[in-house]
Amino acid sequence: MAPKEKKRKLVTEITDKPEELVMSERHHNMIAYLDPEGKISELKEITRWIREPRINKAVTFSTPVYKSLVKAFWNSASVVQVDGTEVIQGQLELQNDPNAPSSIPIMCTRGCLLRMMCIGDILSTQINKGDLPMRYKFLLHVLFQCLSNRRARYDMAGNDLVGLMVVLVLNKPFNILKYIFANMKANMTRTGGRTTGHKLWMYPRFLQMIMNVKHPNLSKADDDILKINSMIEHSLKICRGLAIKRYKESESPKKLFVALDKTGGQR
Repeated sequence: MAPKEKKRKLVTEITDKPEELVMSERHHNMIAYLDPEGKISELKEITRWIREPRINKAVTFSTPVYKSLVKAFWNSASVVQVDGTEVIQGQLELQNDPNAPSSIPIMCTRGCLLRMMCIGDILSTQINKGDLPMRYKFLLHVLFQCLSNRRARYDMAGNDLVGLMVVLVLNKPFNILKYIFANMKANMTRTGGRTTGHKLWMYPRFLQMIMNVKHPNLSKADDDILKINSMIEHSLKICRGLAIKRYKESESPKKLFVALDKTGGQR
C-alpha cells in the first residue's frame, strides 16, 4: 500500500504579513529583566552590576514606541557629517566618551574570555554564549537582546558584541554610541533580501527615547504603538537551564573580576 502523501502547508509570503512584522522584531532592542527580587542566586552579582549607570538606562528604560515615527526615521535616514565627523546623538546615558575607541584588541578579548573560563574556541570569530559561566552568559544575553543589532539567532556572538562585553567587564573607555551608530549605518545600506530592500526598523526603543527629548511635540496616537517586548523572569530561568546543560559550573563559582567585583579584590 502506497504511503499517504502529506499535505504541504501553504507558505505565507513575507509580503502578505503586516509591515510592522516584516520590518521589526519583538525580540530586538528589548527591555532587560534584572531579577529585582533576587530569585536566581547565581545572577545576584551580575544583575546588581547591570543596574549601575553605565548601561542601565539603555537596557532598562521603557517608553511607548510609535510605529509611524520609527518608520519615518528609517525611511528618511541617511549618513551625514557634522564638522567632518559622522555622529549620533541620544539620551541613552551611556557615559560615552566620543574620543574613546569603538573596538578592542582581539588579544585583550581572548585574554578576558580565558579569565571568564570560556570553554569555546576563543580563536573563532564567534563565541557561543552557552560556552560561558552562567553570570557572563546572562550579561551577553542582555547585550544581545537590548543593545545589539540582532533580530534573531541570539546564541552566537561575533567579535564586536563579545568586545562590547569585554570592555564593560574590564571597565575600559569605549564609544558605545559609535558601536550603535555603526549598526545603524549598516542598516541604511541594506538592499534586497526578505524585506525587499527596505531598512529594518532597528533600535526602535532608542530612537523613541531620542525623539521624546529632541522633538517632544510630535503627534502620537494610542493605536500607533509598536510592541516592544520585555525580558521576563521565565527567560532567566530558561537561560539558567540551558547553561546547566552546556556548561559545568565550578562547585564554588569563580569570583567576578575587575568592574564586576564589588568586594575590593580581583582575580
